[in-house]
Amino acid sequence: MRYRRYGGWDYFPRFPKSRPRAAKGGIKAQSKRGGFGQSWWAKRWISVLESFDIGARLGRGRSYARNGQVLAIDVQKGKVTAKVQGSRPQPYAVTIEVKVLSPGEWEQVIQALSAQALFVAKLLAGEMPQDVEQVFEKAKVSLFPQKKADLKTDCSCPDWSNPCKHVAAVYYLLGEEFDRDPFLLFRLRGLGRDELLQRLGRLTPAAVTAAATAEAPAEASGEPAAPLPADPSAFWTGGSLPDDVFGEVQAPPVSAAWLQRLGNFPFWRGESHLRDVLEPIYEEASQRGVNTFLGGKTDPQPRE
Repeated sequence: MRYRRYGGWDYFPRFPKSRPRAAKGGIKAQSKRGGFGQSWWAKRWISVLESFDIGARLGRGRSYARNGQVLAIDVQKGKVTAKVQGSRPQPYAVTIEVKVLSPGEWEQVIQALSAQALFVAKLLAGEMPQDVEQVFEKAKVSLFPQKKADLKTDCSCPDWSNPCKHVAAVYYLLGEEFDRDPFLLFRLRGLGRDELLQRLGRLTPAAVTAAATAEAPAEASGEPAAPLPADPSAFWTGGSLPDDVFGEVQAPPVSAAWLQRLGNFPFWRGESHLRDVLEPIYEEASQRGVNTFLGGKTDPQPRE
């Protein structure tokens, strides 16, 4: 991104190809081969990057993302900053700026979203509605960048091209993170998750209530619980418990349910998915708990 001027001519120096220095503790992409991103919104973000037609730098950016050359990423309203380890000792500073929507534009978007109860329910469940882009279009704005000029990028590396491979690596990792947290897209456009849901909740309390009811345990829809005893002695003494008070004790039918709902850890630095690492531990702990409760063998079969 640097050039020199000689005799009135712009001269872009050629830099010899160099290998990046090995980075310790970098953020490695979970995608080992093929495309990046699983959800439609993550793939949509990647398609924006690939529409820039930046040639071989895309391939090198993918390699940087998969090899852990990106050391840190911070996502704020309208701006992403990152550190990428290149061939020089000092990591390069990458900045990606996205135009934020004005308060008036966000108001139009929220009004349109609040009219769609299904949209609100899906957003509350952490899922991006398939037709959400149409809502932004009605407000005459866009959720995703539509052209290269919608993104302002910079890197402290000596490469004159923009975006360079370091910027491309950050793009790819952002796409994977959008899989985990689609609300990062809204934050980039200027509105954080909590503020967005609060404003939607004020406008559509019925939709929020319906979504919360859908997430409630099945027991909540049964008979109301018996009132507590008014007599203090009866309260503290309690009554006799039936023999089947615990029902059938068994391991949960869905392993690591809460872990699966949380998704991957933000910008996970491990070689494997966090869920893949922890899920076998959850399964073993569940079996140990059942065995301990039933008074049987407490050591399950060791994992292979």
